[in-house]
Amino acid sequence: MGRARRRRERVLEHLTELRRLPIGGAPEPAFRTRLRAELLSGARAAEQARPPADQAHPAAPKHARPRPARRRPLLSHLATFGLATAMMVSAFATYQAVPGDSLYPLKRAAESTLVRLSSDDAERGERELDSAKSRAKEVATLLGSSDDGPLVSETLTEMEKSTRSGISRLERAEPRSPKIKKFARDQKEVVGPMLSQLSEDHQAQAEDYLHYIEGLAAPG
Repeated sequence: MGRARRRRERVLEHLTELRRLPIGGAPEPAFRTRLRAELLSGARAAEQARPPADQAHPAAPKHARPRPARRRPLLSHLATFGLATAMMVSAFATYQAVPGDSLYPLKRAAESTLVRLSSDDAERGERELDSAKSRAKEVATLLGSSDDGPLVSETLTEMEKSTRSGISRLERAEPRSPKIKKFARDQKEVVGPMLSQLSEDHQAQAEDYLHYIEGLAAPG
């Protein structure tokens, strides 16, 4: 496995950890320490790839053209390190975003990237269910805001879309998976208490969703 691929996989792992954090929370000290160590390791690798500056060279002929320095390995290391750093900075800045925030599209783009890069249907299904959980938490955060109407409706719709897609993939990959029942129970605990705070139209959306996942959580 190449270095670039290993770094990309570590970045995806970090994004997954950030998405699991509660909205409004903060990364744990152990996560920040590990991330800092990996970024510093990448910087050291880039520095080590730099050719020595004080290496002696024989005098070139008077009319000979100077050969360009071989910077490709160094630039490659720096580009990979820069990409990883940029992704981490963006992740820290966006994981708390909710619908309506300027950074929210970046959060959704990171989620979509995780789903697309999943290795199989089971993993993709789980990540889509993670997205549905995030939408439920976002709805809870939006309640009571002055412009929550369209945003709540859209977020509830996206929650149901991710849920149905994730359940469909998991059922194909792992029939009768206990992960489905656990997801349904967890979602009921988040969505159920919202009903009394939702408008009539939004209540209908949420109740239809609860009716759907109740069937998933039923014994059988």
